[in-house]
Amino acid sequence: MKTIGIEGTAHTFSVGIFDGEEILALRSHTLRPEKGGIHPREAADHHVEHSGELIRGALEDAGLSKDDVELVAFSQGPGLGPCLRVAATVARALSINLNVPIIGVNHCIAHLEIGRFLTGAKDPVLLYASGGNTQVIALAGGRYRVFGETMDIGVGNMLDKFARESGIPFPGGPEIEKMAKNADRYIPLPYSIRGMDVSFSGLLTAALHLREKESMENIAYSIQETAFAMLTEVTERAMAHLGKDEVLLGGGVACNRRLREMVKTMAEERGARFYAPECRYCVDNAAMIAVLGHRMYQAGIRQKIEDTAVNQRFRTDEVDVIW
Repeated sequence: MKTIGIEGTAHTFSVGIFDGEEILALRSHTLRPEKGGIHPREAADHHVEHSGELIRGALEDAGLSKDDVELVAFSQGPGLGPCLRVAATVARALSINLNVPIIGVNHCIAHLEIGRFLTGAKDPVLLYASGGNTQVIALAGGRYRVFGETMDIGVGNMLDKFARESGIPFPGGPEIEKMAKNADRYIPLPYSIRGMDVSFSGLLTAALHLREKESMENIAYSIQETAFAMLTEVTERAMAHLGKDEVLLGGGVACNRRLREMVKTMAEERGARFYAPECRYCVDNAAMIAVLGHRMYQAGIRQKIEDTAVNQRFRTDEVDVIW
């Protein structure tokens, strides 16, 4: 079954095609504002502008015509409302025009499922670290449960906010990673863990106050070391609590080499296996939407057009995992 996936939860609009065995195509375009952060309406306008060309390009890359498409999958949530509505509208239009089924998927679960598909991980704990989300997720009792998450802002949002306030262009995370490599010392910053949950707002505020007396390289290094140590700790706690011996990274911040190194070291010291897909499948992408949509449909899940309303606060643990 050839499934076309539509992703549009935030700053990226993406189209992917999956045939049940391999990813046939993936095209994406990301809004990069000259200053400031992502405005939801501007991002939605960006998605409208680029959706047609990305669909045509993905079909061309896959060597398919629109008539070869057998299923449309789209990101139903969570995400920014205006962006989600554009993705859903495009998906509904495709479904109706092509007379094929449609299925909405949970964006967070899609990160986990494409990671499992690409790496061969069976039953991992997922550290999902992105701009809008930071969660530790694992399968328990037939659903993907959240065993820890941010109490305020996502780790990627924290990095981007620090960058924006410091005049570093969006996205700030990769630039902070580059600067951190030239640091010569660590500066203590707030390390905020509450049970299994984390908080980044205090770390962000403290880091911003350091800018007048410390080098940006040392601050960048200290932000990364502190935030990533927090994430590694709660991930290890989840693995110990659940007795799982696999850990999987997902989300845009999972592209950070230092985060990968820290989580991999933790896994190896536990005798566990570490998995992380290549970066283009860690960031928001429609291949993951197509993979999850395909798996859900093959498991017997069906939706009607009237079931495809978007859900900005679509929780990971709302979905029965029967595939």
